[in-house]
Amino acid sequence: MILLAGDVGGTKTNLAIFASRDRLRTPLLEAKLPSARYSSLTALVRDFLSNVKFPIDCAVFGVAGPIIHGRAKITNLPWMMQEAQLQQELDIPVVHLLNDLEAMANAVPLLEPSDLHTVNSGSPVPHAPIAVIAPGTGLGEAFLVWDEERYRTYPSEGGHVDFAPRNPFESGLLVYMLGRLEHVSYEHICSGIGLPNIYAYLKESGTFEEPAWLAEQLAKAEDHTPIIINTALSGQDPSGICVATLKTFTGILGAEAGNMALKVLARGGVYLGGGISPRILSFFEDGEFIRAFKNKGRFTDLLDSIPVQIILNANIGLIGAAAHGFDL
Repeated sequence: MILLAGDVGGTKTNLAIFASRDRLRTPLLEAKLPSARYSSLTALVRDFLSNVKFPIDCAVFGVAGPIIHGRAKITNLPWMMQEAQLQQELDIPVVHLLNDLEAMANAVPLLEPSDLHTVNSGSPVPHAPIAVIAPGTGLGEAFLVWDEERYRTYPSEGGHVDFAPRNPFESGLLVYMLGRLEHVSYEHICSGIGLPNIYAYLKESGTFEEPAWLAEQLAKAEDHTPIIINTALSGQDPSGICVATLKTFTGILGAEAGNMALKVLARGGVYLGGGISPRILSFFEDGEFIRAFKNKGRFTDLLDSIPVQIILNANIGLIGAAAHGFDL
């Protein structure tokens, strides 16, 4: 079977063609395409397949949004997708949509040590539930449960739950955000769309001065997130505003990862996916993330026992979508 797998996100879409479940790390062909440049998933996939000379038997697309009766809308793109319509438009016999975090979770049992960076060693319990939380363009969450034979994955839209501040500083951030949005979720803070919100709060609170050169760069850019991250990592952040933005981000992300670990009792581990965490590994080493993760009162010792890993393999969404396709 020739299988097309896709990891469809609000910023980019990764596509790859696979010939065997035993070769999920070595696709026949792969490409990364900018999602927003296309009017639909059909247009994007057609572009990718324009130079492919062999038929595709099955396609599985991990989509950043909930899947309802074979239909989906990407959370951060104006795309509507329906399995039967995609089958017809792409001339592929079988097309399956699944939540992108479900696809990512599918790949967690297939990860190797080289795919991971340990944040908290913990003491993993075999066959215990596993949590996956992924800050990318948005904030995705999913979990895995053992069914006596294998892990089963379950999607979630937990990134859209109410943001809960832990201290006066974060209370101020919530008040600031409520002045601009009717509902403030963790995604509005812990994601690619959230980082500029933290930055703006730090700037407008008067705590930090924004250097003129940085203000000029941000004014010219449509997406502020890469500039904030790159400035924080460069060591050329004289006022410290970008560094403070990432420290705030990792602290709040740690708190929400701990919340999720408690909700599903993830004694099998917590895995951080998405594109942001691997880029800012140094900010996970200063301890703020893990302090926030463990700071759960009577359950601090439990959180201390839970392993936390950052997923370094950028193809995890593709691997998980392909694994799902070969299991259909």
